[in-house]
Amino acid sequence: MPAYPYDTLMRYKRWATNGLTEAIAANLRRIGDPDLVLIRRLLDHIQTVDEIFGDNLEGRAHGRRAARSFELPEFETLARKAIVTADWYVSYADLLGPAGRDEIVDFTYSNGAPGRMSRGDMLLHVAMHGTYHRGNIGVILQKNGIEPNADRLTDFLAAERTLEAA
Repeated sequence: MPAYPYDTLMRYKRWATNGLTEAIAANLRRIGDPDLVLIRRLLDHIQTVDEIFGDNLEGRAHGRRAARSFELPEFETLARKAIVTADWYVSYADLLGPAGRDEIVDFTYSNGAPGRMSRGDMLLHVAMHGTYHRGNIGVILQKNGIEPNADRLTDFLAAERTLEAA
């Protein structure tokens, strides 16, 4: 049995992230260079944090000294990595049982400080962190005359119900 609500949060994160990257990809030529660099920086930060916490969840040292890449990846690279990472988080949450959700994990933040969180809290952090920065990107898209993708949990739940009914 999946670990509700973490499985829903990870599916929502995947849906919203995929929608955002599709909206950006369809409008790359309409986004000014300074704004596109900022979007890439935000996407890179989201991706890096997702990777760090994935390593934390799997008990691996992440080896990062910052919550961003030292060399800014291209948009296409970030979009591909986001798909793989989002799929990993959905699979992870699907297999996480109640005992696993509450298990405490010790880890190190990218700044070297010690960290200690439950697996469920790490998933919650990853979901909320991504939501915050997708909102930042949505504002940049609007500034460039681009309507961002739907990013509300209510839209996701409605889309899920529509798929289930089909």
